[in-house]
Amino acid sequence: MSESAERDARHKARMQRKKALIDEKIAQAQDEYGLLLVHSGNGKGKSSSAFGMVARALGHGIRVGVVQFIKGAASTGEETFFRRFPEEVSYHVMGEGFTWETQDRQRDIAKAQEAWAVARRLLGDESVGLVVLDELNIALKHGYLELDAVLADIEARPLLQHVVVTGRGALPGMIEAADTVTEMSLIKHAFKSGVRAQKGIEF
Repeated sequence: MSESAERDARHKARMQRKKALIDEKIAQAQDEYGLLLVHSGNGKGKSSSAFGMVARALGHGIRVGVVQFIKGAASTGEETFFRRFPEEVSYHVMGEGFTWETQDRQRDIAKAQEAWAVARRLLGDESVGLVVLDELNIALKHGYLELDAVLADIEARPLLQHVVVTGRGALPGMIEAADTVTEMSLIKHAFKSGVRAQKGIEF
């Protein structure tokens, strides 16, 4: 047998073993309920991943609610796009800009509380299958909202409703409560080389 044929045979045997293990795990994973997913970390892609899930949900005919904390001073591509589907996406931009721009903690607290009132309404709506709470982690990290109250409202949501929370600096309690946590790590970013934020990439 040639070296290439031996390598192909080893690969096939390895993939057969892997398939058997994965098939067994799939067979054992029978639970189905609404998940709490947290996207955190200093790397790019937290909100982008959440909005990819919005597109995926819409593809399955699932209604979506979006509440954006902190962000709001400027329109984004995802907001412009998803507002084209008002029957399927309830989209709420509730912030006034990044914290280093607003520089007014009491106003930021008030805006965060207004945003949470909207989020609570979505979390109580059984017709909404996915709720995205964009940059909620920032509001929690700065103490604009109380973590225990937020988690209680998330826990009380309809059984099959999924929730995605984004933003760097996820608090330990949020991580503990989540079903799936992903940390985006920063390896390299064009901004550090003097490249400005561009449409379709950063916003």
